[in-house]
Amino acid sequence: MHSQKQSQVRYKWLLAARLLFLLFLILAFAQPFFAHQKGAAPANGLTAIFIDNSQSMSLRYGQRSMLDAAKENALHLIQSSSGPFLILSNDKPTSYKPLSRQQAIEALSTIQFSAFTKNNTQVIHELNSMLQDVAAEKTDFYYLSDFQQAQFSAQPDLALLQKIRFNGVQIPQSNPQNVFIDTAFFESPVLHMGQSNQLIVRTKYSGDAPKEPIVLQLSVDGQIKSAAQPDFSSANQRYDTLTFQINNSAWQRIMLHINDANVHFDDSFVIAARSSPDLSVLLLNQQQPNVFIQAALRSYDGFKVQEQSANNISDRFDGYNLLLLNGLTSISEALAKTMLKALQNGQNVCLFLGEKADMASINSGLATIGDIQITGFDTVAQVVSSVQSESRLVKDMFERIPENVQLPFAQNHYQIKAGLSAQQQSIFSFRNGDPFFALYPIHKGQLYICATSPNARNGNFQSSYFFVPFLYQMASLAKGNSIFAINAGQKQPVFIEKVSGDERNLVHLKAEGTDIIPAQKAEGMGLQVFAGAVAQRFGFYNLSSQDQDTNLIAVNMNRAESDLTVWSLSALKKNWNGKEIQWQVADAENKALTASQQSAFPLWKLCSILAFLMLGMETFLLSKNLKQKQAITS
Repeated sequence: MHSQKQSQVRYKWLLAARLLFLLFLILAFAQPFFAHQKGAAPANGLTAIFIDNSQSMSLRYGQRSMLDAAKENALHLIQSSSGPFLILSNDKPTSYKPLSRQQAIEALSTIQFSAFTKNNTQVIHELNSMLQDVAAEKTDFYYLSDFQQAQFSAQPDLALLQKIRFNGVQIPQSNPQNVFIDTAFFESPVLHMGQSNQLIVRTKYSGDAPKEPIVLQLSVDGQIKSAAQPDFSSANQRYDTLTFQINNSAWQRIMLHINDANVHFDDSFVIAARSSPDLSVLLLNQQQPNVFIQAALRSYDGFKVQEQSANNISDRFDGYNLLLLNGLTSISEALAKTMLKALQNGQNVCLFLGEKADMASINSGLATIGDIQITGFDTVAQVVSSVQSESRLVKDMFERIPENVQLPFAQNHYQIKAGLSAQQQSIFSFRNGDPFFALYPIHKGQLYICATSPNARNGNFQSSYFFVPFLYQMASLAKGNSIFAINAGQKQPVFIEKVSGDERNLVHLKAEGTDIIPAQKAEGMGLQVFAGAVAQRFGFYNLSSQDQDTNLIAVNMNRAESDLTVWSLSALKKNWNGKEIQWQVADAENKALTASQQSAFPLWKLCSILAFLMLGMETFLLSKNLKQKQAITS
């Protein structure tokens, strides 16, 4: 009797195992149907897709580029979603209005490599501004990129993701190794004709160190002039100096090139330069001429110098780029009006105060120009402690300032104060905050004031690393530059000689198959042209108008894309986490999961496992029942 009851219990467990096996098997096969029903997009749903088409996406991914892989994944997402769609890239959006599936596919096919780059904050800001006109509660946003650390922030701004379900799709790098020319600059700010010119080139590598020898070549107007072989054995960057000569004053097309097998957009670097910039300087001496200033102005062939007495200045001074006032101890009314008129004309004025200056006279003259005053004379010796590296006086002249360079010091100095309206910029400052060399934008020109006299009794500025380049730059900033090497997509303008600014005489940016009118504005004696904002291709361009000689400029690709260091998927998942944030890696078949597919729990897998467990339990119960029957029989 007891044995019969046990058998009935075993049969019930066996029946339950069989029923559960069938149930789980049915659920496993039916789950895709339920997931499809659950994943159906609501009527007001919207899918936004960002394609990273920056230059780093030009690496190979199998037999195609990473950009092609991103576009193929995006195509799969479009075909798997119901839409409507927004397609974004580093360029401007293909459309500010939602697109149908067919329109989105057509927009996707037009995306090519771009010189412009955007970080994730800029992209999401742009998406949010577009969503203001779209009645969507939540937007599925797919971000397809390699996720470079330089362009993708480590932490998300959750305030920007309130209406967004973020889905990161990483396109993996196959060989993240890159050798590139980071920058190049002349040792001298002037290109000399008939003399040796030294071009300093900085090369770097990202990822693994190069295994093959790297050859750096310099060519001018298509002719190879010099070469070097950078050695990266001790560091990931290298400085090499290449020398060459030119025989005429025309614009020179200077190109540097290295042999890198993986990434090509940064293998070349171009510079447009010409000799004899023809900078005119009017040197006004109130006391004895300064031998340091005279020697500095003679050091470059491009300077044309005229000397006069500051006490007997002529009325004809409008042809000069720079008015240099040396040893100034007083400012007469006539001299103050001359300085003011020069600044109104767009000329630059530099003032070196003399010893034992009449502060009342100086302040009276400066009051005519701006809210600037000399408040005292400090006899304590001090060393310059800070340099405003972002000032154009410094930034446009020095690609790098040597680490061991000696900053100027002063045995004594005049104390300069200025009101807010003067917009004082302290290029050099002492530790106590007093400016040593200051800049004031006045009208169309710029006024520079040095707080000490350029002689050995008062300091060493006249013999420092900065003195001669500053003189050159102060003159050139009032005229067009003679050396150009800009980045595509940059907002910083180039400065060229002034042209008559009417609608029929605008400056054009021209190259083969390109004729664009960039944004431009008059400044001083020249014209600021925002050429980099519209130039997207590497190479040489002409800036010209109807009544102006052609200026040659060189456009390089953005080197920020050259560092191929990317975030790992584990780091992205750790830092960018949340119920509305998902991550995945693009697979070899380019089938990125949609939001509904990725967020759906894989119930079919669990059901399959449980079905096999029930089958195992049934087998166990049957085998146990069989053993008991055999035991009873025996």
